[in-house]
Amino acid sequence: MRILPLVFLMAANTSVADPAVIEAVKGTKSGASWRFDVTLSHPDTGWDDYADGWRVLDMDGNVLGTRVLHHPHVNEQPFTRSLSGVEIPASLDQVQIESKESVGGWGGKRVTLDLDNPIYAR
Repeated sequence: MRILPLVFLMAANTSVADPAVIEAVKGTKSGASWRFDVTLSHPDTGWDDYADGWRVLDMDGNVLGTRVLHHPHVNEQPFTRSLSGVEIPASLDQVQIESKESVGGWGGKRVTLDLDNPIYAR
């Protein structure tokens, strides 16, 4: 029974991370590929907890492109970053955008973007 208090202590110290919120998305077709400008907000605290990426998915969850964010944006909220050269199969008329943060990983609310009108604002 000595293990039980330790389990409760460990659970009490586990924090649930806030997901990075997708505030806006703009998709622009350029030839055969797409550019996505994604605006995120997240209560970045520094290197221990920050929004560290976003990705473009098809509607089945297959990854089409990933934007890695290499540092926190503590004093820049919300912030926009772009990803160019994303190949979207011609058969698709929608994609999803998903955010990532360093503590909780991929998650939060996915945004569906209609490629006939590729603009989203929360």
